[in-house]
Amino acid sequence: MLDLERLRALHSVATYGSVSAAADVLHVTTSAVSQQLAKLERETGQKLLERNGRGVRLTDAAELLVTHAERILSLVEQAQSDLEAHRGSVVGQLSLAAFPTAVRGLMPAALRRLRTEHPDLRVLLREEDPMQSMPLVSRGDLDLAVVQDWNNEPLPVPEGLCKGIICADVADVALPAGHPLAGRDTVELSELAGDSWISSSPDSICCDWLLRTLRGIDSEPRIDHMAYEFATQLSLVAAGLGNSILPRLGRCDVPPDVAIVRLTEPLTRRVYALWREEAARRPAIRAAVAALRSAVPAAG
Repeated sequence: MLDLERLRALHSVATYGSVSAAADVLHVTTSAVSQQLAKLERETGQKLLERNGRGVRLTDAAELLVTHAERILSLVEQAQSDLEAHRGSVVGQLSLAAFPTAVRGLMPAALRRLRTEHPDLRVLLREEDPMQSMPLVSRGDLDLAVVQDWNNEPLPVPEGLCKGIICADVADVALPAGHPLAGRDTVELSELAGDSWISSSPDSICCDWLLRTLRGIDSEPRIDHMAYEFATQLSLVAAGLGNSILPRLGRCDVPPDVAIVRLTEPLTRRVYALWREEAARRPAIRAAVAALRSAVPAAG
């Protein structure tokens, strides 16, 4: 009989590329993973790992076993989901991630509601950019991720994930108070062509989107400063160092030297939750999505 935890250890090595990386993900020691794999080799009568330079690689037998392990682990998760659904209780543990403004704008109210209505559910939250959180959900390291995309640039959802819309989030432009267009009620994005911009870090989805959006109006972006947090971006705008696109969700206090101007053609990002198909029947997933939707601020 193949041991489930040993299969999980082998699958983690295959997924993350090394014994040490698998140990980090499984929250155990490297020695513990090695022991699990050694026991699995004895159970199967097959050599599963071979030395490859300073690392290891999977043998053909291991690759075959990993293929079966993926299906087995998926069926186990589906069985757990079905049992929770049959029980009808929101219990257990739910790990989730969200991008920074969703953490600030949605999570406090959503987590408070989950704790009040479902005291037997333990929720673990972490802050992640969608490009990092989606693979984590696909691999089973997270149960749910709150991600975003823009109306002019949809985010491809990996196969095997379900999606639930949380809200739409309109973005405005933040201009230095001394900008020639700062007194306007609305502004065309094309009127800001050639301006300096302040954006998120270069590996973030927001930075990629801003680059493509500005290039879409035939404006080669001048991004002089990068800061991940919108509060920091606003401080830079207040200093007259550039403009910033500012979504309304989780908006922090706006400095007096910053003008928030609506765009004539609104830019809207869609906020939604992602979870694995195998976990779709979990009451905890449904409760979390409902709590996130209830936490959406009233339109301002």
